[in-house]
Amino acid sequence: MLDFSAFDTSKIDEYAKQVKATWGQTEAYKEYEKKSKDRTPEEEKVLGSGLMEIFGEFGKMKEKDPEAEEVQAQVQVQKLKDYITKNYYTCTNEILSGLGSMYSGGGEFTENIDKAAGEGTAEFVDKAIQIFCK
Repeated sequence: MLDFSAFDTSKIDEYAKQVKATWGQTEAYKEYEKKSKDRTPEEEKVLGSGLMEIFGEFGKMKEKDPEAEEVQAQVQVQKLKDYITKNYYTCTNEILSGLGSMYSGGGEFTENIDKAAGEGTAEFVDKAIQIFCK
């Protein structure tokens, strides 16, 4: 069972402001706004939990080589990419690669992913993403 309490939901507004300031003019952000405009807070929570479940699946594989066929063949990275595309915005390989770097770049994203899915998961996800995107 994953612990989703790692994410401090009181910071969501702060994250949203940072995201809009950085990517607000991009097509991906505009798509995100369109997809999320009618969602309830409960629906957003469910989507966030679904995303964390994917990280949890990565966490179970993190002791493996991210290049290993079983890691890549399990299509975890594709599953993550598809989930983001379906629920947030079209996740190109370029965007996905940037997300991977953000996940493992330290700070709250890394801490929250590792807290929910196990120490080292954020770095493992980034490595698997970078291999996938090559």
